[in-house]
Amino acid sequence: MGGDTITPPISTTDEELSSLEQDFPQLPPQTPTFLRDDIRMEVEDSTTKEDNLMILGEFDELGSRFSSAALDFEANRRRRHSAYREVLQSYDELRIRSENLNGAKSKILSYVPGAWIEKVGGLQLIDYDVPKTTLLILVGPKGSGKSSLVNRISRVFEEDKFVSERAQVSYTSVGDGTYFLQEYMIPKSSMSFCLYDTRSLSNDSSENTEILKCWLTKGVCHGDAVIRGSDSPSLRISMKCKARWNGFLTREIRRVSFVIFVVNGISVLKSMDSNEDSDMKYIQTIAEAFSCPYLSFKDDKPVVVVTHGDLLSLSDRARVRVHLGELLGIPPAKQIFDIPESCDPVTELTIIDMLRFSLEHADKNLPRKSWIMNKVHTALLRGCILLLISLGIAIIIAYVYRAHIHRVHRAKPHAKPHIDFIHPEINWHAIRHMWLG
Repeated sequence: MGGDTITPPISTTDEELSSLEQDFPQLPPQTPTFLRDDIRMEVEDSTTKEDNLMILGEFDELGSRFSSAALDFEANRRRRHSAYREVLQSYDELRIRSENLNGAKSKILSYVPGAWIEKVGGLQLIDYDVPKTTLLILVGPKGSGKSSLVNRISRVFEEDKFVSERAQVSYTSVGDGTYFLQEYMIPKSSMSFCLYDTRSLSNDSSENTEILKCWLTKGVCHGDAVIRGSDSPSLRISMKCKARWNGFLTREIRRVSFVIFVVNGISVLKSMDSNEDSDMKYIQTIAEAFSCPYLSFKDDKPVVVVTHGDLLSLSDRARVRVHLGELLGIPPAKQIFDIPESCDPVTELTIIDMLRFSLEHADKNLPRKSWIMNKVHTALLRGCILLLISLGIAIIIAYVYRAHIHRVHRAKPHAKPHIDFIHPEINWHAIRHMWLG
């Protein structure tokens, strides 16, 4: 998957635009006027005026439906061509911006979790639950190139370009693939953010939803085996044998911060140009998995990476991005990144742009601290303040009272404290005369 530096044209030829239109069904561009003339001739031969008016009314309704469909078709065609030109233009912009590759790379290297948070609504960084390490998880179908993408991303930030690959890549389609969650710090010596390589998606959408829910709600842990309900007993035994040493590893569960959805550009293009059910299954799997609500963070959908583009023409690569944009509902020129397996500056800048997009949205959607915890902390803080104030007042009163006693004692050094008690005396003689008199 090696490729040369991309130098695409800015303008789009009619041949390229016509190839783009092959991906979508053709609708009638205008209302068929010949049909109107034929119906009017038949109307003139009819016997009653009422029948004529009824037939003309039905035709006008049919014509309005054709006109509406034609307008929708024209609007979709113009939008599709505009997106196609924008995608082609993005390749040329990347080539120009790649001259400042080191500056873009330094922004990623200086990143720390929460550094790009948007302070909105009067909130500050202290109001958010900022992780120690921002986690970007790779998700995609089998053969999409997730492990290869890990190696390409890692190579961008390695000083030694000839260092061995970190992630194990299946050489052929019969390879085992990734069955255990793998954590990769980017770069190796940093703790700012990491990539998680995962097992490929299943053809069963319910299995995908279950495992994605687990990863996105409970977190992920390096070395965990990813076991599906459809796995054969022999595969389960094999995975348990390979995981025999995992119990001795430090098990730290990390929270997923953002999702990178990886697809194979060749498989997407094949499904676009084929009517076979087996080929269409790939696109269906992508659409169903991408629409899983657990992959999105509020309104932000995952970023999409298209691999194997170095084996396709520039026109086909643009067609794939435009098609995925319409299929998944995201802008193809801004949220779908074409990352072939090459080491040229344009590809490296594309990787950096993709990481910056992911990290910015990860910081944007950091969870706020629980209001219950904030309430408890506030109550504890207020209680401590009141306790300190009460203790201070008690100390002051005790000090003043002690000083007063000391002054009294110095004024009368030999005087003893004396307290007068009233002892009432009863006059029984007077009481006796009161009763008798």
